[in-house]
Amino acid sequence: MRKSAILISIIVVVGFVSYMFGRRMQFPSSAEPQSTTKPQQNPIVHCEIPVTNLDRAEKFYRAVFGFDFTREQIDGNEMAHFPLHEGISGVSGSLAKGEIYKPSTTGTLVYFQTTSIDETLRQANTNGGKTLYPKTSVGANNFVAEIQDSEGNRIALLQRGK
Repeated sequence: MRKSAILISIIVVVGFVSYMFGRRMQFPSSAEPQSTTKPQQNPIVHCEIPVTNLDRAEKFYRAVFGFDFTREQIDGNEMAHFPLHEGISGVSGSLAKGEIYKPSTTGTLVYFQTTSIDETLRQANTNGGKTLYPKTSVGANNFVAEIQDSEGNRIALLQRGK
């Protein structure tokens, strides 16, 4: 009798773990919403990268990624806005200089998509940045890497497979 009770317990535990593991494995691809209403937009709509020298930061991001910027003062802070193209996926943001903005390698990690991580790493290292995490495969011909920008921020790179 005892062996059958242990066997039933093991089957129940294995079934429960399999069910829970399967649910977790599905979550990233299905991104199940917490409410019953359909989301109207993606949750992240803008990011601000802290800088101490806006001219130097703009020069770095222009040299590494080829971005053009639009400058603006907002509530006493200097902003250099990245390009924003309506109607396509992804978010945009700004380089931000002000009292509350402190560059860091330990805060939120922002990913920039690139067609060539190798070339982007070369440009970053040539223009005052440095490689913090080398080009690494993350499967399906996708690669990531991390750099430190001219201001001391940790920035991630993503190269999607073709």
